[in-house]
Amino acid sequence: MTEFYFIRHGQTEANAEDIKQGTINTEISNLNDTGKSQIKKLHEVFNISFADELIHSPLNRTIESAQILNEGYNLPMSTDERLLEISYGEWDGRKNSELREKYPRYFDKYLQDVLPDYIEVATKGETFPQVVARVKSFLLEKTLNTPDKKYIVVTHGFTTKAAALGVVEPQNPMTLPEPNNASVTKIVTLARTQEMYLEYYNREFKF
Repeated sequence: MTEFYFIRHGQTEANAEDIKQGTINTEISNLNDTGKSQIKKLHEVFNISFADELIHSPLNRTIESAQILNEGYNLPMSTDERLLEISYGEWDGRKNSELREKYPRYFDKYLQDVLPDYIEVATKGETFPQVVARVKSFLLEKTLNTPDKKYIVVTHGFTTKAAALGVVEPQNPMTLPEPNNASVTKIVTLARTQEMYLEYYNREFKF
């Protein structure tokens, strides 16, 4: 049995300003003071010493979150590009409010988040299935190569959602909202059968 604990990075200024971050990696997508505080508080209540390794996305916001979370534990750390956030193509860096106003039919009315067919108008954006496939590839590779390990995975909102979508495979992907900043999602996988289980999603520890 392989255990994965997906942690969404702390809040960034882009999060606070409701800007689509995607794969942008500039000052506005770094952790703000709130985001640093969120991860520091998670560090205080979530003891990660049980894990074998910490793996993170290559973007600054996840690297900083991982470093804060790993203080005092000193788990081996590595980067995996399959953990990158979804790229919204030309929508990366744009305000959600402006996008919703211009392209209302491509946003879920309840979640106010992009629908899978946003790709029809966002040049060079990734599809939902593409992200699910790369994250599932990460899960399966680790499961087959290191079937008894426990991993802390510091990544992004949609990436965590994609991991969960790959496990539960809902008919409508919008029934699963993106997790909150500094939340924890646990996925367990079995090497022999390659079965996957979503033990919990978007768990916020009491600070």
